Amino acid sequence: MPSRTLVAALAAEVIGTFLFFVVGAGAVIMDAQTGGAVGLIGIALAHGLVLAALGTAFAPISGGQFNPVVTVALWLVGKVRTIEGIRYIAAQLVGAVAAGFALKLAFGGFEPGDTAWSVAGGGSPAVAAGLTQVTAIAIEAVLTAVLVYAVLLTAVDKRAPQLGALLIGGVIIADIMVGGPLTGAAMNPARWFGPALAFGDLSGAVVYIVGPLIGAVVAALSVRYLFAER
Repeated sequence: MPSRTLVAALAAEVIGTFLFFVVGAGAVIMDAQTGGAVGLIGIALAHGLVLAALGTAFAPISGGQFNPVVTVALWLVGKVRTIEGIRYIAAQLVGAVAAGFALKLAFGGFEPGDTAWSVAGGGSPAVAAGLTQVTAIAIEAVLTAVLVYAVLLTAVDKRAPQLGALLIGGVIIADIMVGGPLTGAAMNPARWFGPALAFGDLSGAVVYIVGPLIGAVVAALSVRYLFAER
């Protein structure tokens, strides 16, 4: 029988991931629905501000991870046990898929013809035309590395000022401002997977799984063996 603490932590990851993606991917769909009125800045702010709020809210319960590669990074630096990490990643994927289908329902994705949901690709990130897969992977890796450094060295490292998820939300905003027009700046396989599954197009799997994973692993290992407090 799972403990109440474990159930609460997994529920926090499901709910937090769901709400994070509903707002973030929802902003992408709303941009399509309003003919671009939300804009890149609005999309970046939607992602960053909601992550800052939800990350701070759920940090005492599950760590407010909401991202499989962040969980992998925490595992690599010894902050998450293997079975715990697997459970967290499963919870994040459940929240992501639920968000993808909730957005499909909310924005007419089950209706025939073009809708804001279909025009926006279900809110899933996409690689810009003319960008090679290798370049897209590299972009996602670099953006994710910035994110993971922020997580490990501001939220996890006890030497850093305890500002909750505020700095991490700021990194999300900055990364989307730079990488949004190129790859959608997912930095999170679950952020891609949920909306992409609901949209029925998983062709971006390599970019949005391999890229963030490379960035997270490089950042986590450098923190563990170079920057961690001795």
